[in-house]
Amino acid sequence: MADLYTVFENELNQLKQDNQYRFLKIIHSRNNKFVIYNNKKYLNLSSNDYLGLATDKECINNFYAQLNDHNMIDSFGPGSTSSRLLSGNYELYSDLESLLSDLYNKTIQPEDSNKNNKLKEALVFNSGYHANIGIISTLTDKNSLILSDSLNHASIIDGTRLSRAHCIPYEHFNYDQIDSILKKNREKYNKAIIISESVFSMDGDIADIKKLVEIKNRYNALLYIDEAHAVGLFGDSGLGICEREDSVKDVDIIIGTFGKAFASQGAYAITNQVLKEYLINNTRTLLYTTALPPVIVNWNIYILKKLHGLKVKRDKLQSVAERLRISLTDKNIKTAGASQIVPAITGNKAKTIQISDDLQLKGFLVFPIRPPTVPQGTSRIRISLTANIDWEDIESIPDILSE
Repeated sequence: MADLYTVFENELNQLKQDNQYRFLKIIHSRNNKFVIYNNKKYLNLSSNDYLGLATDKECINNFYAQLNDHNMIDSFGPGSTSSRLLSGNYELYSDLESLLSDLYNKTIQPEDSNKNNKLKEALVFNSGYHANIGIISTLTDKNSLILSDSLNHASIIDGTRLSRAHCIPYEHFNYDQIDSILKKNREKYNKAIIISESVFSMDGDIADIKKLVEIKNRYNALLYIDEAHAVGLFGDSGLGICEREDSVKDVDIIIGTFGKAFASQGAYAITNQVLKEYLINNTRTLLYTTALPPVIVNWNIYILKKLHGLKVKRDKLQSVAERLRISLTDKNIKTAGASQIVPAITGNKAKTIQISDDLQLKGFLVFPIRPPTVPQGTSRIRISLTANIDWEDIESIPDILSE
């Protein structure tokens, strides 16, 4: 019998041969849109800090100044030291969830708010991963049917695996297929749930929320939308694609994260009172983990209160992203999407690694995206833009990619 460590080493060697080996990168410092990596200054095109808040010194200094005013450090210290179910559910959590609920309910017209329990409530989790694996596995059982977009995030895939439900992945954006599957199978299951991201993290493309709402209503299904890459960036108030499409009232579970555009940590679910109570009583990733540190929860409140006023940043970001997509297309470089995520799809893994190295030599911090993160044959350079990046910073990229 082979030594177990030899088995693992052989698998690692195979990853290297297949150009799929990964390693953790050490970022030494960051300043505005730049980072120091391997002792060299790079334009950071690998961050999800979409609004540039993580390096906004004025914003950060103002936040720390108000901590002293509230004496929060004296009251709570640096850590929560308990789960929310026990003593970790300090008052700031209630403030955060109330603020989230108010923001989302403001998007619902008064005439709609009393129909079928349309008013929304918020529930905060430690991360988007905690939210997805916990909620999906909690709301479904062996008598449930899950329909999940084939390009959904790993956390959604893992949530379906943890559930006992029958899960059918549907082709990306193939809504006719969802309809066909439900028409054939809906009556066999007590519950059905349709799961999709709104902005997909590797292609930057955007789901048709209204179409999904139409289908879920037709078949009495729940609709679950992950807005991790959309909150802060779309809609008049920055609440995401569901807000932009006037669909907040119609989506049963909306997932948002604080760890991307809000430059923080944590996530939240927007749902109705019944599902919130059900999740509090049953979701293991909520019940059995230490709550977020108080300073993090307070930052989330601080940023949410500024969200409406960040429209200029949102508009600039989408303008630069669209200009880059057009320029890539003009150079016959395959791209996709309609968001701040702009992929340059190269296909071949080895070629993608080489292109990434070439871009790094010219001062752009990008890394190759390869299977299993994306489907075979679709390796790419994922250009993740932030609001503090100007067109002049990136205008040479299409020329470099076309060389």
